Amino acid sequence: MPVRSLTQSLLRWPEPEQILNLVHLWAVQVAAEHPGLERVGLFGSYGRGDAGVGSDLDLLLIDAGSSGPQHQRLLAWPLAELPLSCDALVLTPAEHAALLASSSAMATALQRDSRWLWHR
Repeated sequence: MPVRSLTQSLLRWPEPEQILNLVHLWAVQVAAEHPGLERVGLFGSYGRGDAGVGSDLDLLLIDAGSSGPQHQRLLAWPLAELPLSCDALVLTPAEHAALLASSSAMATALQRDSRWLWHR
């Protein structure tokens, strides 16, 4: 979501805090339509706090109502409404807990980098 400066012809990348606020607002809106949604967070560069120009969103949705394969789960979410391009992971609470209990690299990254922006 680069935005044009009012006084220059250059595009500037939005500040990370602006992105975090916009993702929070998105989460509030989608939660009204998804009663099983329990938490929305970011991991990766926005989770760690070191996002910069060109960073995308790594979104984590904890949804008790999710089922089916990951690619089908993603279809239920209006990811195109987010302020930046996004890679999303939709997990049930049990799947999230099992993942965090594993010794995988993904579990380590989520434990280290997750930043929760919204919870029911």
